[in-house]
Order: sequence, then structure tokens, then C-alpha cells
Amino acid sequence: MPFNKRLLKNLDYLLIAVIFCILALSLLVLSSATANISSDPLFFVKKQLLAIGLGGICAVFMMAFDYNRLARYQHFIYAVLLILLVIVMVKGHASRGAQQWIVVGGSFLIQPSEFGKVMIIISFASYLAKREGKLNTLRDLLPSFFYFSVPFLLIVAQPDLGTALVFLAILLGMLFFAGVRPGLLLGLIGGGLAVVVTALALHFSPLHLPLPLEEHQINRLISFIDPYRDPHNTGYQVIQSLVAIGSGGLMGKGLYRGTQIQSNFLPDHHTDFIFSVVGEELGFLGAGLVLLLYFILISRSLKTAFFAGNTYGRLLVGGIISMWLFHIFENIGMTIGLMPVTGIPLPFLSYGGSSMLTNMVSVGLVLSVQLRREKMLF
Repeated sequence: MPFNKRLLKNLDYLLIAVIFCILALSLLVLSSATANISSDPLFFVKKQLLAIGLGGICAVFMMAFDYNRLARYQHFIYAVLLILLVIVMVKGHASRGAQQWIVVGGSFLIQPSEFGKVMIIISFASYLAKREGKLNTLRDLLPSFFYFSVPFLLIVAQPDLGTALVFLAILLGMLFFAGVRPGLLLGLIGGGLAVVVTALALHFSPLHLPLPLEEHQINRLISFIDPYRDPHNTGYQVIQSLVAIGSGGLMGKGLYRGTQIQSNFLPDHHTDFIFSVVGEELGFLGAGLVLLLYFILISRSLKTAFFAGNTYGRLLVGGIISMWLFHIFENIGMTIGLMPVTGIPLPFLSYGGSSMLTNMVSVGLVLSVQLRREKMLF
């Protein structure tokens, strides 16, 4: 079916402008953060630009594509997701204690769990839309938990705790947008936190209850509570991040002038800790700009969800908002010591092809829903 150009009158150009601003900032900050990592100072910038280009094509395609047609492929998309996660477990490329990647073409690494985030959103939105009005009790929610549990457990088995937590955030967020009572959701969250706290307390007690976590994951939790307990190992990254952000002051030290960044004292500063680069080199004002851009991104997406033409569109955008919110909160939180380190990238800003493609497809879906929305009153 040809694209109806009259739909473009519904396009939110402010949302698009915000995405362009974040992407431009990503390239600018990456050029500084990676200047001393490779023999080619623009190596990572070029790869990021390639990911942005491919992602842009995907975003335009998804925007033009009627999102309602995706609901028909719910079971197919869900099956492909499970197959990809199984392939990772069987033949995946391992790095840093986790088997998360598939090697393509001999040199390119793709991370199926990243694409899995948007795949589970597309699939689960269709599932929930069919159960509208039938999600009133805990018993009603059990099938939804089972639906999510299979890919969730496959990701935990990699092990990739960060992405598993993103899946949980997507689940809870989409249930909220599906109309599940806030009291019921808060009860589930409270119960889950109580179980986690109790398990941790028993693990560190004389009983030493074993946890279903890898040793490096447990060490990350310990360093979150007290990074100075092991400042040269598990707590090193958080401490260096705090030093970087704290030394930036109001205006920052300037691009290519950050001590922690240019001297490579902070590991992964171009990926998971890109916000630390912003804090040190662009200061409080630069960090504030990033937060403002994300606020506009989320608020405009919320407006799209509110005025979506149907339940499926609302759930689709709601899932994407939940994913973005958790990424933003967790990533920035871990750079300032408020959250444990999980290896979750900052949307549109961190270096990473799989992450960039996932986010660009996601924004394309938001725009697709936006184009086909109900008439807005403000």
C-alpha cells in the first residue's frame, strides 16, 4: 500500500530535531572521547556515522510503514527473537564473561539482545492489545509473565543482567500502559525488591546463600554499595567516572581537554560511560543539555502514546518509552554512583552499532504511530 503523503502533516518536527541534536552531540563527544584510542582518531566516529546512516534508513522505513500491520506478525517476531537468543547461547562470541554477540561477515559483531528489546515490544504489544480489559488481577497477569519469561531467562543465561533488567522495565511499563492498576504494579515491584534485598542479605550473612549471579556481577553490586572497598578493581570505574564528572564544573574543561578521558583513566568512556565524557568536557551545562533533550524526547513520545489511534499503537510507544527511560535512568545513574554498573548504553549517544540501530528503529515506530494518531487538541 503506497504511503499517504498527507500523513506528514502529523509529523512532530520537534521530536525529529531532538534526535538530530542528540546524534550530532554523540559524534562530537565521540570524536573527543576516542581521539587517543585508535591510530585513526576518527575510526569510531566513522563507524558511529555508518550506524546512524543505516539506522536513519530503518527509521524512515518504519515511519512510512503502517505499524498496525506489525501486529499480524506477533508470533513470527517472537519466534525469531527466541531463535536468535538460542543461537547466541550455542555459537555466540564471548567477551567479558558474557556470550552476547554473533559474528557476521568475519568481523562485524551484532548483539541480538539489543534488537530483542524492540522485537519483544512489537510482539508483546500485540499480545496485550488482545487482552485489553482482562488484566485486573495477578492471575490475569500470569500469562504475560510467562510470555516474557522465555526470552528473559535466555538473556539471563548469557549472562546479560543489564539487558534482562531492561526487559523487566519494558514488561512493567507496557503493563502500565495496558491499564493494569498502579497499585498492583507497585505491589509487584515492592515484592520483587523485597526478594532481592532478602537474597542479598542472606548471601552476605554467615549462611552465605548462593545467588544466581556471576562473580563479576556480585562484585559490581558490592562496588555500588561501597566503590572505595576495592578502588583499584571493581570500584575503579565508578570512582573515575565521579572524578571526571565532578572535575567538569559548570562549563567543562573543553573537548579534547578532559584529564580522565584523554588519559584513558576511565574505561569504556566512549560506550557505557559517555555521560562522564559530557560531564568532564562540557560540564554541568552540557550534562543539563543532554537531560533536557531526553526530557523532550520522552515527553513528546508520551504525547504520541496518549493520542495513539488505537491500543496497539499506545502499547508500542509505551514499551519504547519504558525502554528509553530505563536506559537513561540506569546509565546516567551508574556514572554518578546512584545505580550499579550494568553495561547499559545511553540511547543515541553511546557508541555501538546494535544499540544505535535499535534506537533508530524505535524512533521510526514512534513516528509511525504519530503519523496515524488521533487529532491532537494541543
